[in-house]
Amino acid sequence: MKIVINGESCEVVAGTLADLLEERALAGRVATAVNETFVPAAQRPACKLQEGDRVEILAPMQGG
Repeated sequence: MKIVINGESCEVVAGTLADLLEERALAGRVATAVNETFVPAAQRPACKLQEGDRVEILAPMQGG
């Protein structure tokens, strides 16, 4: 299915947000949002992805 990840159109096989993070080897500490709605880590396995979804994956940064 085709979705948008961090502004880039991508073809993925993942059915859930948790699967997508595993597929992209990003299962570490990241923040996620689907269609501009924050998705906590505990809800990622239940967050089903659909064609055209917009996913944001952000890694924490140090600094100030």
